[in-house]
Amino acid sequence: MISAMTQPSVRFVPLPPPVLEALLAGDLATARDLTGVPLSEWFLSDEVTWLWRLRLDQIAADPRAADWIVRATVSVPDGVVVGAGGFHGPPDEAGMVEIGYSTDPDFRRRGYARAMVAELLRWAASEPQAVTVRASIRPDNVASLATIAGFGFDHVGEQWDEEDGTEYLYEVSLRSIETSVPVDEDVTRTSP
Repeated sequence: MISAMTQPSVRFVPLPPPVLEALLAGDLATARDLTGVPLSEWFLSDEVTWLWRLRLDQIAADPRAADWIVRATVSVPDGVVVGAGGFHGPPDEAGMVEIGYSTDPDFRRRGYARAMVAELLRWAASEPQAVTVRASIRPDNVASLATIAGFGFDHVGEQWDEEDGTEYLYEVSLRSIETSVPVDEDVTRTSP
């Protein structure tokens, strides 16, 4: 159990197309074998299976996306899969990437979402083409609003999302956080 004073550490493990296909087929054993990590039943839940289809289609349309999108989030050093995180795709023409993260309900309220945001910021800061990181959050999503607090995100507007309705947009310049979010070894994108 993680105490309130301990900030957990995480790493990301890629979920390439064969893994996403296995998850969509409900084949957790194959997905686990392909990733080398103990993906939980949550990876087959309605909460996230829509995302596997979306990202699989995205990779088919733009193979560059595979290096940027969702990955399994693994706690360090114990190796437990606690959720998923990544970007909505590669940087756009202005260098903006949007973060996305979700914590398995069995691991919520333990600091893993904040750990994911920290690692996503480190990952983006290590990529020369990334300039700005965006987070889009529903106004009533108090947990996500609290998660990004303290990372230097500024409220820059809002947008309408077909699924979620109104979302607030928050952005942080990677140049402004390079010293506060150190880029360690390439832990963000390591394989098991």
